[in-house]
Amino acid sequence: MRTASKYWNLVRLDSSGKIKITEISQAKNFFQEQFPCTSDDENVTDVSIQSDLMVAKNSYQETGIKAERCLRCFISHQIRQVCIQLDMQFGREHGFSRNDLFIYTLNDTLDDRHSVRHSSATKSRYKPLAVEILETFEPKKANLATWTSRYVKQNRELQRFLLEQGVYFISNWAILNDTNTKQVARILSEFHNLTPTEIEQAQILLAGYHAVYRRDRLKNRQGKGGKCQTPTAEQLTRISALIEQQDLVLSPSQTLSRLELLAEQLREYRIQVRGGRMKQESLDNAAKNTEGMQAAVVSNEADDSEERSSFLQSYQQQFQQSLDSSIEEVITTRLRKFKGKKAAKAPQFTTALELFHCQGESMSAIAPKIDLQAQYQVTRLLKLKELRADIRHSMLRSMRNWTLTQIKLSDFESLKQREQEIEKALGEQIDLVLDEAEKEVSIADSTQSILAQRICAYLDRYH
Repeated sequence: MRTASKYWNLVRLDSSGKIKITEISQAKNFFQEQFPCTSDDENVTDVSIQSDLMVAKNSYQETGIKAERCLRCFISHQIRQVCIQLDMQFGREHGFSRNDLFIYTLNDTLDDRHSVRHSSATKSRYKPLAVEILETFEPKKANLATWTSRYVKQNRELQRFLLEQGVYFISNWAILNDTNTKQVARILSEFHNLTPTEIEQAQILLAGYHAVYRRDRLKNRQGKGGKCQTPTAEQLTRISALIEQQDLVLSPSQTLSRLELLAEQLREYRIQVRGGRMKQESLDNAAKNTEGMQAAVVSNEADDSEERSSFLQSYQQQFQQSLDSSIEEVITTRLRKFKGKKAAKAPQFTTALELFHCQGESMSAIAPKIDLQAQYQVTRLLKLKELRADIRHSMLRSMRNWTLTQIKLSDFESLKQREQEIEKALGEQIDLVLDEAEKEVSIADSTQSILAQRICAYLDRYH
């Protein structure tokens, strides 16, 4: 093994934000004592060393701390490598560098207060990424390098930053798997402005993909946690044969290309509605990739890119303002209900909201902090489903009224038809924001959704 030093050299950021590699003498001495011939033996693998270090980590205190430091040093090198790979893969195209990614990931100082050994006992909410990786590491499922790579890419802060730059971490095949034909029709029509013929072909293609690829995946019991791989040549042949029955004639290679194109179109839509930045080289592209709502609002007579770009900018600003005002309206209304004997619930309610949405604490952890006995009492106090439903209703009302004022139609029947289209599209987009927040209810760290962020912003103003 020629790189044994990665088990005692820690990669971290200095005060100026630059990479600094620090030799940890205690880790070096321990490693060389445990593996004296490692540097000269090229047959010694990281897997065998990590297996021994994991055993040592769980032994008595002094040995365990030293072994953990060796593992955290190794993880720091892997984190750095993952960030470099992401930079090389996406950085130039999306306008970020590896240094931007280091800020979110290289945050370990080997402070024993934040070690795996002490993480359950410490009251500090801060936990370095390397400690999180080591806590979750399961040697039987993957080696530590692979585990680290996956965990870094799943880091919420990093994912949020990358999404803002237009990088959405999900494979084309997973996107196609969880999109139905009705959604495809709406997205391609409203967001990409495709023709009815193009939309119909895309629906046939997606239905064929579901009938073959998704069915195979479920049949082979690969749907739980397994990564969606590129369709095999055999699957592409079957998809081609299936869609040919509906007069869509494509060779297997053409089928693959069309599936990849469809997935990228869906990816662009998901990035946009999640608040990410789209790659736009020109105003023409900006007009093509604008928010789906504009298709229901901007008339054919007003089809120039400048007006479309202006509408999208105004729409996005109004959407956030509507979200903020709806949050304030709904929470204020809820607080007004806490009167008389229920007055003590008002501070409990705002504190629980903050702990859950802003600090990522679980309901069971929140309960004793607001003088309640059990998780169900916090759930009953917050009534998150009801809260989200009220916010949705308020947003839909305000956004519908604002959007209708942007329409330049004099014909009453056309206006009524467009009104239904707008309400449907608005409802679906608002649901995306609220669905993202709902998925976090079962997760301890529920601070990353757009709704959570805006609730926290309101609570800051409220306090």
